[in-house]
This record gives sequence, C-alpha cells and structure tokens, in this order.
Amino acid sequence: MTPPLTTPVGIDTLPFSLDFDTPVFTIGSCFADEMGRRLAAEGFRICPNPFGTLYNPASIALALDRIVDERPIVESDLVMHDGLCHSWHHHGRFSRPSARETLDICNGAILTAHNFLSSARLLAVTFGTAWVYECDEAHGIVANCHKLPPQRFTRRRMPVDEIVAQWKPLLQKLAAFNPGLQVMFTVSPIRHLADGAHGNQLSKSTLLLATDPLAALPKTSYFPAYEIVMDELRDYRFYAADMTHPSPLAADIVYDRFRQACMTPAVVQQAHNNAKQALRQQHIPIH
Repeated sequence: MTPPLTTPVGIDTLPFSLDFDTPVFTIGSCFADEMGRRLAAEGFRICPNPFGTLYNPASIALALDRIVDERPIVESDLVMHDGLCHSWHHHGRFSRPSARETLDICNGAILTAHNFLSSARLLAVTFGTAWVYECDEAHGIVANCHKLPPQRFTRRRMPVDEIVAQWKPLLQKLAAFNPGLQVMFTVSPIRHLADGAHGNQLSKSTLLLATDPLAALPKTSYFPAYEIVMDELRDYRFYAADMTHPSPLAADIVYDRFRQACMTPAVVQQAHNNAKQALRQQHIPIH
C-alpha cells in the first residue's frame, strides 16, 4: 500500500453556514486579508480589516471595542513622522499628509465597520503574533510602530492569561451588540521571523493556548489554518519566495478546507462560478 504523502488535519463542521446573504466581517493579520479577498471575489458580503492589517490580539481587541462603541480616532491618537500623519491604532495605509485627512479616513472606516458588524453573522479573527510594542502610558500597546525610532517602544510577549482576560469581556460585549454573531478564531500560519525562529514558536504557541478557551465559549469556534499549513502542507513548495508566507496554492487549499467546513456544495459551486465571472469581467476587449 502506498503511504500517505501528507498528514491530513481533521476539521469538524463549523457551527455556522455561509451563503451569499451572510455578512462576513474579518479582522487581524494579513492571513485575514487573504481569506477576505477570496470571499469578496466569490461574491460574499464582506467587510475586511477596517483598521488595516493588525497582528497582535490586544490591537485587534481594541479595534473591535472601538468599532462597537463607534468611538472615533482623535488627534491625540495620531503621530507625525516622515511627512505623514499616522494613527497608532491603524495600519500605514490609513496615513495621510494631514491630521484632518487621517482622521477622516480612519473615522469613516469605523462608522462603516460599526454598521456592518451590527448585522454581520460571522466575525473571523486571525491572530498573527503575541509580541506587542508599547509606546508609553498614554498610548499603550500600538498596532503599528510606523518606523518610528525603536527606543520609543517597549517590546514584550503577551501571556496567555492577559489575552484571555482581554477577550472574554469583549466577546460578551459583541454578543450584546449583535446577538446573532458567530466568532471564529484562527492563528495565522505566516512566520514572524523577525522574532527569531524560537521567538516565533513561542508566540504561535501562546496564541494557540489563548484561542483554545476562547473557542470553547458560546457562539465561538476555531478553524485550524495554522495546523493545515504547518502539518498538512509542511513542504517549501507551499511557500512563497520569502519562505515565510504561504504560496497562493497553500492559501487556496486552506480556503477550500474552510469552504468544506461551512458551505453547502451548491454554495461552493456558485462561489466558483462567481469567481470565474469576476475574472472574465476584468479582461478588457482589444476591439
């Protein structure tokens, strides 16, 4: 008998079902961006990363708390550096030359996200790293350092208990805000080698230990994206040229496993048709 070439990761059916009337809200690391792009291309109603790419659990939690309360970004949340005005709580794609422009784009995204999240049926949360950067007492943990001098920040790894203690009341708040909302946690398989190989493993282990008790709470679940890439696809042919990000093929495989866990065959087929139609519409006729 031919031995298996992979170690398949078993996936339970997720406790929700997606169709084209199911609003999906994604937030977190760039793996959330990757899955969000695929959902959008297939015609699903999607609100992807309204704060831009966020990596650590604390910044993701603070963003969601701000979205639920519709609490705006104010000038004290901003910093000027290299000719741009940055938000401590947002990715650099929100940075603009003036404070007014930055506030407008950040707060516009918060309003849109608040309205979408109030009727969303799935919130997909992807943790990227347990390492955080703290600026000072006024700003605390920041979502992005925006290439400011490193001496302005204190770097540390969040412990499991701190992550769980921050997220448990947030999940209760989300349930009160939108009683029909399901929350799905994932851990990004993208390696953060700036932390070193050992530091990356400690970080991912912390995230896995933190999501375990959170995913056991009502209306929450866990999807093993990290395990699929690390165990089932443990071959460098499934990685991009930088050897840290999963290749498009790996992302396709993970996304396909996700579809199998929460979509009917009819929805999967329609999603496939929608994606092909979207590609056809991108072609510009020569004549």
